[in-house]
Amino acid sequence: MIDLHTHSTCSDGSESPGRVVELAAEAGCTAVSLTDHDGLFGIAPAAERAHEMGIRFVSGCEVSSTSDGGPIHLLCYFVADGHNPLADLLGRLRVDRETRNAAIVKRFAELGIPLFYEEVRAESHGSVVGRPHFAAALVRRGIVGSIDEAFGRYLRAGAPAYAARNPVAPSLVIERARASGAVVVLAHPLSAGLSPDELDALVSGLATDGLAGLEARYGNYDPATREDLVRLALRHGLVATGGSDFHGTYRPDIAVGTGTGDLAVPDACLDELAAQARERA
Repeated sequence: MIDLHTHSTCSDGSESPGRVVELAAEAGCTAVSLTDHDGLFGIAPAAERAHEMGIRFVSGCEVSSTSDGGPIHLLCYFVADGHNPLADLLGRLRVDRETRNAAIVKRFAELGIPLFYEEVRAESHGSVVGRPHFAAALVRRGIVGSIDEAFGRYLRAGAPAYAARNPVAPSLVIERARASGAVVVLAHPLSAGLSPDELDALVSGLATDGLAGLEARYGNYDPATREDLVRLALRHGLVATGGSDFHGTYRPDIAVGTGTGDLAVPDACLDELAAQARERA
């Protein structure tokens, strides 16, 4: 089996890039992808550790985007290191993320909770600060009892301290990724909160824009949902990929490779995705 969706300390995970690879190997994965948010900082150490352990490694990242139906996440695979159109876009997104983080700090101050950005950054141990790090700082302060409570009370969309990021069109992400030799997959499709017909329409439009795959075999989905999404992917000529969405202690119910315990993404998914990358090169 493989795992094509993991996060490290280089974005909002609790484990180092190398440790994520080790966990994948320990779980029995033959391949793993590190897909940190808006950056590629963990790719080199993860690739080096994968080489040492004899496990196949796929460079990746996760990008937040906004469709007509609302926010979606896109996974980019086979991302080349160095200067390219996708790397330029990721740099712009990191600047936008910092602006959003400043807005969250301001909202906490307005709520009478003086949360200093330095303490939030200290929780990240990495290059990209996200909402889980705000949540961890709140737990450390004793303001909330858990990460889930922090999101529920303050950080989820619509909560008092939530601040949205500037929208990025999925067509732009796909265009920049393809110009950089990468392929793009729609992550955890149900998180868009769409009806089946709306999701079908979204996937159809993204496929027209050049989407290569759909994350049908997702760590938190039950088997029936996964099979429904596999059929959706096939209807639109997309690769049905999968991954755990591992974040370490920020999501302790999710393990690398196995998700909540029953995930087993077949190796063939990666071969199909690699074939898509070659065809689109």
